[in-house]
Amino acid sequence: MTAKLNRYSSGRWLLLWLLLLLAGCQSTADDPQPAPASGQDLFVSATKIVTAPKALLQAAAVSAGFADYIQYVQYDVTFYKLIYKTAFQGKEIQASGLVGVPLNTPKPPALLSAQHGTIFRSADAPSNFPSSFSGFELFAGAGFATAIPDFIGFGTSDNIFHPYFDQPASAAAVVDMLKATQYYLQSQQTALNDHLFLVGYSEGGYVTMAAQKEIETTTAHNLTLTAVAAGAGGYDLPEMLTGIANTPTYATPAFLAFILQAYNTTYGWNRPLTDFFQQPYAGRLPGLLDGSKTLDEIDASLTTKPAELFAPAFYTNLQNGTGEADLRQKLRDNSFLTWVPKSPTRLFHGTADESVFYQTSETTFKRFQAAGATNVEFIPIPGGMHRTSIAPMMLNVLPWFQSLDK
Repeated sequence: MTAKLNRYSSGRWLLLWLLLLLAGCQSTADDPQPAPASGQDLFVSATKIVTAPKALLQAAAVSAGFADYIQYVQYDVTFYKLIYKTAFQGKEIQASGLVGVPLNTPKPPALLSAQHGTIFRSADAPSNFPSSFSGFELFAGAGFATAIPDFIGFGTSDNIFHPYFDQPASAAAVVDMLKATQYYLQSQQTALNDHLFLVGYSEGGYVTMAAQKEIETTTAHNLTLTAVAAGAGGYDLPEMLTGIANTPTYATPAFLAFILQAYNTTYGWNRPLTDFFQQPYAGRLPGLLDGSKTLDEIDASLTTKPAELFAPAFYTNLQNGTGEADLRQKLRDNSFLTWVPKSPTRLFHGTADESVFYQTSETTFKRFQAAGATNVEFIPIPGGMHRTSIAPMMLNVLPWFQSLDK
């Protein structure tokens, strides 16, 4: 009898232990999300590249077409290559970027994150400064502690195919670099003030908005935005696709090749490129998108006529509005169709932009207005094309940011 009771008691406790273990493994909608990593957790290393005198930065501004900007460049700047941790597809990776710290400012500088436009060559990653130059380095010369992420797929993470126009990866690259930069500067006793700015153009405009959304919707990051400026970003990707599918010519076919191959890779579709592109273009693209070619070189090897670039069945599916359901869903997922900015925000776009259509900013701004946004302005750049609109945008943004950095 005693043996039976012992066996019964042991079995009962074993059952209870299994039930408790099972309950502990089940998540519910009420389970708290893990707190975002701190800057200390994310920081890996910072390596000094060079201290650039303001005269050198002014000369670089003139060479890059930013001559009107030199009046704002008042400080020497020490540049660092920063390596930090971030998440991509659920895994921890290391990413990189450039940090510029202005020297001898009269007060602690604000922190600013600047997001560059689309690049294709690995050599053009911002952390390759001074052999690469985006123009955003000039914000550091104007007195802002400036972080310029390479983006996932460039710099330290160039073993990954760049997740072009992927909203989570875009936001993480910026937000995690900001926190790692804050930690590093604090560890070096480099004081910052409480202001935080975001600015970006082209792909960088899109990435800027992705980071803004992440910061504003996840208070646990402990980041508060002072103001945001985004130019010529593809914020409404389905509208962009519709416009391209219904135009006889598109000036920048490299962008089309990049986003389709990025989605094909990032989301594990692994479809043959002949599903998307006609020959000889499908056969050329692996060599064109291997990180060795510039935008102009890739464009020259493709065609500006979508009807000749795209595979016939794929092109028909784009035009009829119902085909390519997976692609259309991902484009919707990565667009800004329901979120509304809270921070003071200025959108910029050239009215003659041949690469990222003006309408994508105009319709995005109107949607923000209709949803009750009160802190968003839209500033068209009359006659501005994709490459010519960044300079006038920056001449508006810099004094605006400086007026808020009091």
